[in-house]
Amino acid sequence: MSQFHVLRIGHRPERDKRITTHVALTSRAFGASRMYLSKPDSRVVTTIDEVVAKFGGNFEIEPLSNPRKFAKNWEGQIVHLTMFGLPLEDFEDKLRKEQSPILFIVGAEKVPPWTFEYADYNISIGNQPHSEVSALAISLSRLNENYVDQKFGGPLQVIPSGDHRKMIDTSR
Repeated sequence: MSQFHVLRIGHRPERDKRITTHVALTSRAFGASRMYLSKPDSRVVTTIDEVVAKFGGNFEIEPLSNPRKFAKNWEGQIVHLTMFGLPLEDFEDKLRKEQSPILFIVGAEKVPPWTFEYADYNISIGNQPHSEVSALAISLSRLNENYVDQKFGGPLQVIPSGDHRKMIDTSR
């Protein structure tokens, strides 16, 4: 199975901090090991570092100064999530079998043309406007069949419950 990474491009620190945080949380929860952020934002990094410290996992955010160069030099497959792409269903079997790392590119604002050019797959989750968070969650959940069974090993663990919030703190 491939290792998953996410490149968040077009992040506008004053406008997108909350949604970029959600892209990072979704990336981590659904099995990505790293998110590359096109513009540094210490608030997003701090929030995610706190989640990792509490709930575990090996997820990191790495700021990039040149996301175009990074994508051009990526050694693996690139999946650009866009509403203008081809249906995920057409490629999910092939992507599930992929052994090289997969880089998902998700945009914040209108993405530059190079994202389409460098991508091995321009994939859509439906062809209507919706959140990049939902596209990423659906894609990762369909390609990473083990995302539910991941062991994060953090001191806080959620205990499934149908009627109330329940967590245990294993550090005590």
